[in-house]
Amino acid sequence: MSIGNTDPLPQSAPALPGAHSLFTPETFLPRLTEALADLSEPRDIRARTVEILSQARSDAKADIAAGFMSHPRAARETVRAIASLTDATVIAIHHVATTILHPLPNPTDAERLAVLAIGGYGRAEMAPQSDVDLLFLTPWKVSGWAESVIESMLYMLWDLKLKVGQATRSVDDSLRLGAGDITIRTSLLEHRLVCGHAHTAEILRDRLWSELFDKSVPEFIQAKLAERAERHRRQGGQRYVLEPNVKEGKGGLRDLQTLYWIAKYIHRVDRAVELVDLGFFTREEHLTFWQAEDFLWAVRCHLHLIAGRPTDQLTFDMQVEVATRMGYRDLGGRRAVEIFMQDYFLHATKVGELTRVFLVALEARHLYKAPIMNILFQRRRRVRAGFRVDRGRLTYADEAAFLSDPLNILRLFEEALRTGILIHSDAMRLVTAHLDLIDDHMRSDPEAVRIFLDLLLKHGNPERALRRMNELGVLGAFIPEFAPVVAMMQFNVYHHYTVDEHLIQCVAALASIERGEEIEDLPVVTGLMKGRINRRVIYLAVLLHDIGKGRTEDHSILGARLARRICTRFGLPADEIETIEWLIRNHLLMSDVAQKRDIADPRVLRDFAKAVKTTKRLDLLLILTVCDIRGVGPGTWNNWKAMLLRRLHKETTEALENGLEELNRDKRTGEAKRSLRHLLIARGWEPKAIKTELGRHYDSYWSGLPTDTQGVFSRMLDGIGDDEIRIDLHPDTDRDATRAAFVLADHPGIFSRMAGALALVGANIVDARTYTTKDGFATAVFWLQDGDGHPYAADRLPRLRKMIERTLGGEILAREALAGRDKPRKRDSAFRFPTHITFDNEGSDVYTVIEVDTRDRPGLLYDLTRTLAENHIQIASAVIATYGAQVVDTFYVKDMFGLKLHQAHRREALDKKLRQAIKDGAERAEKADRPAGGTF
Repeated sequence: MSIGNTDPLPQSAPALPGAHSLFTPETFLPRLTEALADLSEPRDIRARTVEILSQARSDAKADIAAGFMSHPRAARETVRAIASLTDATVIAIHHVATTILHPLPNPTDAERLAVLAIGGYGRAEMAPQSDVDLLFLTPWKVSGWAESVIESMLYMLWDLKLKVGQATRSVDDSLRLGAGDITIRTSLLEHRLVCGHAHTAEILRDRLWSELFDKSVPEFIQAKLAERAERHRRQGGQRYVLEPNVKEGKGGLRDLQTLYWIAKYIHRVDRAVELVDLGFFTREEHLTFWQAEDFLWAVRCHLHLIAGRPTDQLTFDMQVEVATRMGYRDLGGRRAVEIFMQDYFLHATKVGELTRVFLVALEARHLYKAPIMNILFQRRRRVRAGFRVDRGRLTYADEAAFLSDPLNILRLFEEALRTGILIHSDAMRLVTAHLDLIDDHMRSDPEAVRIFLDLLLKHGNPERALRRMNELGVLGAFIPEFAPVVAMMQFNVYHHYTVDEHLIQCVAALASIERGEEIEDLPVVTGLMKGRINRRVIYLAVLLHDIGKGRTEDHSILGARLARRICTRFGLPADEIETIEWLIRNHLLMSDVAQKRDIADPRVLRDFAKAVKTTKRLDLLLILTVCDIRGVGPGTWNNWKAMLLRRLHKETTEALENGLEELNRDKRTGEAKRSLRHLLIARGWEPKAIKTELGRHYDSYWSGLPTDTQGVFSRMLDGIGDDEIRIDLHPDTDRDATRAAFVLADHPGIFSRMAGALALVGANIVDARTYTTKDGFATAVFWLQDGDGHPYAADRLPRLRKMIERTLGGEILAREALAGRDKPRKRDSAFRFPTHITFDNEGSDVYTVIEVDTRDRPGLLYDLTRTLAENHIQIASAVIATYGAQVVDTFYVKDMFGLKLHQAHRREALDKKLRQAIKDGAERAEKADRPAGGTF
């Protein structure tokens, strides 16, 4: 017998537009009873119940999902509808268990069973894949009848494939366990009777408040705030992590729920709006609470529906789908997903502001205390006129006087930074309510500019003031050009933060360098910051270098133009404005040259030196580049990048000081030979053997490798046979890489075979050089990193060597072996990486430079180098720069006659073949049935 779902549940939320109503106990239970009337076996009764409920639930869930899809931001109605559907299910199952399976006409007092929803279900808020948390409550010890009812109910719930979290307790047990466990206590805080004996539930409610909650308010507050801090720590500690957890992350749903739990614990509120009458929030702040909660619930519901399982991590691939479902569209050069994520982070920021307001309200009620060390520190500092300290927080002395001078808004942050005192929520409220006071006149006021620049330059930790100013809207109001990048997501795997947070992280990195905290890792830039650097120029360049992002125009060019406007408004000298503008326009130049070009090539250094022109600019650009990379996120900076930048800075400095004519290949060749001769003499080589070794290589060999690597090749070449393969693997901790050197008889495609062998072991190649000796041997060296961006551990090198030997020896065919382990990660699938290929005959005196910018995958370098080999292109060196899921592979090449690729038609043909190789490899990876792998 089928049962329709026609009448709405009395306790349901307003019906979703376009959705049918849910089945209700009033109409459903009589039909269910009738459908079970001809059955006598308990197993059959349970099976028929589950069958009928499965169909009814399936129809109802489809209706809820359809309604949500038609109104994809109607989260509040959706989560309540799902809770109502769950209520109806539990009521129906309880009805079958108590009236059909285990009827008890005259229950005793001990046999009064109440079924309570707890946790989020108790709050009547459920995402599509939320657990069903139930408390089976009895007045005293659980009776045999109650045990039978509970067991039958659970079997039916499990057969319905519901994820049930359940506990069976007496009222006394609930109080005892709640007193000892904060998680149980929190779940009891939100209990709600679904069905069963109401009086038993009332007894629990009354005793919870009188015997437990009312007597432990400070303890509960401290526990929930400690729990919140630990949760944030686990989630990364930042509000602007680019793959946030909607439920547990900073600024997520759990933060809002924590505020509600504390308020309910203290004042028994049932709805967040009651916090207004209690004086915790203004009506505008409650509206912010409501909007953030609705938005976050919508995101979470879409995540569950897309995944078909409980997932709260807003990963990159999910972000695209959620943005599409919620109606976001590409606009003004920005992707829909970026606009969606900017909204997400703005809501997360507002949740943080609400939390601060709430905590200060608790302090005012003497229910919560600021950390004692902070208060002790503050007592030693006197605040300036116009300010006072209230319960350890900095605030204004008089509201009218504070608002009479708009400069007081900036002075508030300066005073907080000077004294180290946190800002009072009343002061923050006042500032955000009067951002209109920051007008064009104030933005160009010399005193306002002085205060702002002092915030940057005078107190040693400007990031603290900048972050708070940014969160409250002051930074975007004082520098309107900054406002568009607030909470702006950079949709790529490389950047860990939003644009504004990245800029603040960069300023934090600069301040840390200036304080001398990074001298061990960054000796060069630390030394420069102690020298004659213009601090105002470098701090403003670091703060503003990415403000042009998010528009269709090149962000470096637009950012430079915006920076000129800002600095002119600030009244800076013309030469400083020009330098800041130049730094921002060229802020990617040094990183690109160091990571994407062969800086052993004299032409590369000459061109870079000509672009920089002066050592003053070079020093500033190095500092900006280091801060930019370190501000990207954890793990982005490493010794390899440090080595490249230090080397580029050192050699360019020498060229600018000694003249560009010093940069020539003959001079470098002579110096390299002298260095190797000294090394070989020290190792006891005979003069004749040294002469043979120095005459064995072509000129290009001498300028491209460090002396220690040339020394390794000298040893490997000594006495080698024609059919011999020699391999040397050496962890190079100074460069955060493993040096893999190969010597073997030269033949076409050898570079490609080596790249394939290294791809098979999961190695990340960051640099490569290959040369041919005059007597026909290939000398190739690769610098490798493991999956974590470090040198391979010593105990992994034997297995690394074995795989390389088997591949170079022909036992393993790289192309076939890579097919099953070349698939990109699913989380990276949402990123767009259009392929760009450029041919440059001017960037090197000797080679054509081919740059391939595309999506990364393990077998990409192998596919590219194999294509070049098949087209008789000789690879002299390869430089690999990886940016998350994007890679830029740069090859220095000649044709089979040792010439540059001068013919346009030849370059066009090679361009097509490289693109086809990239396309074929990507398609092959997508079709691969075998699981991804390759590391060991």
